Amino acid sequence: MSEHHPIAVIGGGLGGLTLASVLHRNGVGTAVFELDASPTARHQGGMLDLHQDSAQVALRAAGLYEEFRAIIHAGGEAMRIVDRDGTVLLKEEPEAGEEGDRPEVDRNDLRRILLDSLPAGTVHWGSRVTGARSLGDGRHEVALADGSSFTTDLLVGADGAWSRIRPLVSTAVPGYTGLSFIESDLLDAAERHPGTAELVGGGMMFALAEDKGFLTHAEGDGSVHCYAALRTPPEWAAGLDTADTATAKAAVLARFEGWDQRLRALIADADGPLVARPIHALPIGHRWGRVPGVTLLGDAAHLMSPFAGEGANLAMLDAAELAAAVTAHPGDVEAALAAYERDLFPRSESSAAESAANLELCFGPEANQRLIAQFAEFRAVQDI
Repeated sequence: MSEHHPIAVIGGGLGGLTLASVLHRNGVGTAVFELDASPTARHQGGMLDLHQDSAQVALRAAGLYEEFRAIIHAGGEAMRIVDRDGTVLLKEEPEAGEEGDRPEVDRNDLRRILLDSLPAGTVHWGSRVTGARSLGDGRHEVALADGSSFTTDLLVGADGAWSRIRPLVSTAVPGYTGLSFIESDLLDAAERHPGTAELVGGGMMFALAEDKGFLTHAEGDGSVHCYAALRTPPEWAAGLDTADTATAKAAVLARFEGWDQRLRALIADADGPLVARPIHALPIGHRWGRVPGVTLLGDAAHLMSPFAGEGANLAMLDAAELAAAVTAHPGDVEAALAAYERDLFPRSESSAAESAANLELCFGPEANQRLIAQFAEFRAVQDI
């Protein structure tokens, strides 16, 4: 007989864990099913800026705001825009002790505080979902790769870009945006690569030109995390043999001929293998009709490129909003989901449109100059 969970969350990323945490704080239990074998099975990625009006709202709802404050990367909001020849065109450095409304944290630290807020046994590790089907009356059965299954009254797809739950509500699939990232790291950057470390600074750096560029962030452990971004057909990234690091580096560097050597070093001197990440997105305005007993949050609902900085922030806000709807409508799943989705769709559509527009800005003509103008406009609005 299948095990039954009143609320089942598929995916133990930031969105799924935030949902479980906020619900737990309100006395509602959940079961989270996560593909990773353990909390430390893989590195969760680099730095993440948490916005005051989204992720920070969710952390307050989970009662984790002070824990969040303890993991902020001081100085991480610094930002530079650099030309391909290494000329620094714009440099913003926060004053000592100054914090803006989008402080930076390490994703691994953030996931840890979310996990620590949950009762033991909430997350079912090593659970690969292979499919889900409706049983009628809003109930669903979810099948796992080990041959087991479970049923649930409320099924939440928080399982990312290639969600196994999305087909229950939508036929949409992510499409390639035309941009691919090649991910790399420089470890102990200040000591081993001082020229590059000095150029990129202590926060985020953009170096953009000719439909490509470098996006970097200084990490709290002293490393520099880099995304070399390229307008390229999907076959190029798919065909990059990252198992052969030397050949992969040569292929990427060939796309950056003539760029400053301190920028090229982000690839040439990278520690470990490169990682190719083609960037996909769901259609702007993706939405679905009300399907009893099931909904989506985060990338499963509104996958977008990272150029609005909203992906993880929206996932966490989605989670907090869904938790609020569930607690506001005890025993009435359909009322809760209708209330949640009513605000979800316009919120995510606005961010997806912004993300798509910013991708075109960053990888179009005069990208650095247009980005500088955009930041100036943003600062002006903040100062009003």
